[in-house]
Amino acid sequence: MSGSGDSQAIQVEGDPIDEAEALRRLRCSDDPSAQYYAAWWLGRARSSHPDTVPLLQFALQQRRPRDPGAGVEENAVARNAARALGKLGSAATPAIGDLLETLDDPDDGLREAAARALGDLRAAVAVEPLRRRLASGPARAGAQQSNSPRLVEPCEALLEALGDIGVASDEVVAVIRPFVEHERPLIRSAACRALLQLTGEAHWGERLVVLLQHPQLQVRRAVLMDLGAAGWRPALQPIATTLAENSLKLIALRGLVEQDGDPATQVDSEIAAVLEAMDALL
Repeated sequence: MSGSGDSQAIQVEGDPIDEAEALRRLRCSDDPSAQYYAAWWLGRARSSHPDTVPLLQFALQQRRPRDPGAGVEENAVARNAARALGKLGSAATPAIGDLLETLDDPDDGLREAAARALGDLRAAVAVEPLRRRLASGPARAGAQQSNSPRLVEPCEALLEALGDIGVASDEVVAVIRPFVEHERPLIRSAACRALLQLTGEAHWGERLVVLLQHPQLQVRRAVLMDLGAAGWRPALQPIATTLAENSLKLIALRGLVEQDGDPATQVDSEIAAVLEAMDALL
C-alpha cells in the first residue's frame, strides 16, 4: 500500500493500467517503483491529461540516492520522467526549463535523458547548453570515465539532440565535427547524423553507410536509426540489405518516408521505392 491515502492497493507494476492509475502512481512519492512505471506509461501513451506534465516535472526534480530495497536504480524515476516529457511534444513546453537545469546534474545518465528529451522537443533554447557540454571535445567530454565504461559526457545523446533541434550555426557545426573521429563508432555515427541533419552534405550520409558494414550488430542497429532519423534517402538500399533485424530496418525506412521538407520537392518515385522496400521486408 502506498502513502497516497488511496484505499486500493496499487496493481503490480507490469499489469495493464489506465491513465488515472498512472497519474495516481506518479503521485506516490514514497514508492519509486510505482512512479517509475507510471512515468514510462504516461510517456508511451502520450498522455494529454492536464496533470501529466506538472507531475512529471515534480518527478524529474526528485533526486534520490540508490535504494536497493526500492527496486529501482539511482534517479531512475527522474530519468523516466525526462524521457516521458520528451514524448509529449508541445504540451511539455513548460518543462523545458526543468530539463535545462537537469543538464547540469552530476548524474550523467540523467543528463543523457534530459538531452534526448530536449532534442525530441526541438528546444532551440537548449542549443547553447548542449554545445557547451561538448565544447571540450573528444579528449575531455568524450573521454572514458576512470571508474566506468561511460564517457564523461553522454556525447551520443548530446550530439543527436543538436541534430534534432536543427540550429545549424557555425558554432554548433564546429563543436560536432571533431566527434566524427571519436574512437567509439556509436559516437562517430551520432556526429555524422547530426552533421547530415544540419548541413545536408552527402558525405556525412556516406560515412554512415560505411558504418553500416561494422562487424558489431549493436553498431549497425544504431546507424540504422541514425540514417532513419536523418531521413537520408540515398541510404535506401544499404538500409534494406543491412545485416540486422527487419523490424529495425523498417523503422529506419519509415524515417526516409517521413523526412521533413518542402512537399513540392518530394519525388514520388523515391517514396514509392522506399515503400516497396518496406513491403519486401514485411
